[in-house]
Amino acid sequence: MTSRSVLGDRNHTSVTMFFLLGLLEQTELQLILFPVFLGTYIITLIWNLGVIILIIMDSHLQTPMYFFLNFLSFIDICYSSSISPRMLSDFLRAEKTISFTDCATQYFVLAWMGMSECYLLAAMAYDRYVAIGSPLQYSTIMAPSLCWKMVAGVYGSGFFSSFAQTVACFNLYYCGPNVIHHFFCDVPQIISLSCSDPFICQLVLFLAAVFIGFGYFLVILLSYVFIAVSILKVASFKGCVKAFKTCGSHLATVTLFYGTILSVYMHHSSQHSTKQDKVLSVVYTILIPMINPLIYSLRNTEIKGALKRMMKKAPHLLQKA
Repeated sequence: MTSRSVLGDRNHTSVTMFFLLGLLEQTELQLILFPVFLGTYIITLIWNLGVIILIIMDSHLQTPMYFFLNFLSFIDICYSSSISPRMLSDFLRAEKTISFTDCATQYFVLAWMGMSECYLLAAMAYDRYVAIGSPLQYSTIMAPSLCWKMVAGVYGSGFFSSFAQTVACFNLYYCGPNVIHHFFCDVPQIISLSCSDPFICQLVLFLAAVFIGFGYFLVILLSYVFIAVSILKVASFKGCVKAFKTCGSHLATVTLFYGTILSVYMHHSSQHSTKQDKVLSVVYTILIPMINPLIYSLRNTEIKGALKRMMKKAPHLLQKA
């Protein structure tokens, strides 16, 4: 769908609607996958909301580590919700259209949450470094005021970074074609449809990738270098194992998140097919938000203990209600 406008002496059409090709072209497979992805989205919401409620209600989890985990769960909910509901509705529609404004909004929220997760994972890496490298000063260094400032920086920096990318890329001139070879509005596919020079947009995306993506990834790597040095100073093997366990979940989350994103955005287009990109995109936009609470919960004795305490309190709370 297009609208008419005049540029100079020639008439041009400005795109007001995009067509998404979706995850799959076969209608039969889409109907089969609908309950699978619906179940995945529901599980994502339940597990992440469960983690948030558990951390808020249990006094034993009022530490910086779980403070940051609380916000990671919130980011995962928003991240998944920016993609899953529309993708699920597209499974049931023959014509998968999205307005220009809705497309820009979807990318803005997705980029905001993605950038925020990069910041937050770096903050969590620093928290683990302080906990292992300076355990006696941990509560003093990671004071509540610093934690709140770090979270404010996470969301504020992610917001402005996402806003700059969205404005730069969706301010380009789009005159057609308007078919996006994906199941959501992703910038590489969007700017390829532009009829104007995308240099400024590409520059903004490059700077965001370098200073945010790689910059904070470097912060995480350096944190783990210092963590490894601190662990090696521990005299006993038991102490080393205990220290490693405190950062194992975070390391798994970082590996999954950065591994899939780098696989999607840092390859040459001739080396990967669109189908492979879609599969990897499903991993980091839909599966990782569901997996993260499991990573932090399954082998975490403190969360298991908090869950048991809540289950014991549940009958009493129901009686009072």
